[in-house]
Amino acid sequence: MYKKIPVAYDGSDAGQKALLDCGEMCNWSHAELHLVAVMPSAMSFVGLEGGVYDVELEEREKKKYRGVLEDGLRRLETTGLTAQGEVVTGEAIDEITKYARRIEADLIVVGHKHLDSWAARWWRGSISGALIEHAPCSVLVVITR
Repeated sequence: MYKKIPVAYDGSDAGQKALLDCGEMCNWSHAELHLVAVMPSAMSFVGLEGGVYDVELEEREKKKYRGVLEDGLRRLETTGLTAQGEVVTGEAIDEITKYARRIEADLIVVGHKHLDSWAARWWRGSISGALIEHAPCSVLVVITR
């Protein structure tokens, strides 16, 4: 059975549904729940050889993602669940899989919203699809429409 479950949480409708759905699973399996919010890097690359680091942007983004994470923790608390949470910085797939390995996760939960147009699906890409390919454990994709 699942003992450690990280939820990739971004505050979106799909993320909130995943959060609440996995809460029920944690109650049933008595699993340890973790929320992980992935903040993109504040480093902007200029050309092939250089980059620009924006300290102010990073501070604003940290505050934003910390707020998203705290919102998720509060939502869980209202259902009687407690969880650990962490904001990590980098590329979403890499950071979620690293986090899952670090805590020795049994299951990763991620939300996914079906997009109507093929152009929107192509442009956005699929975090959940890529996560399935790289995850060190099972992945539960909670779908919203």
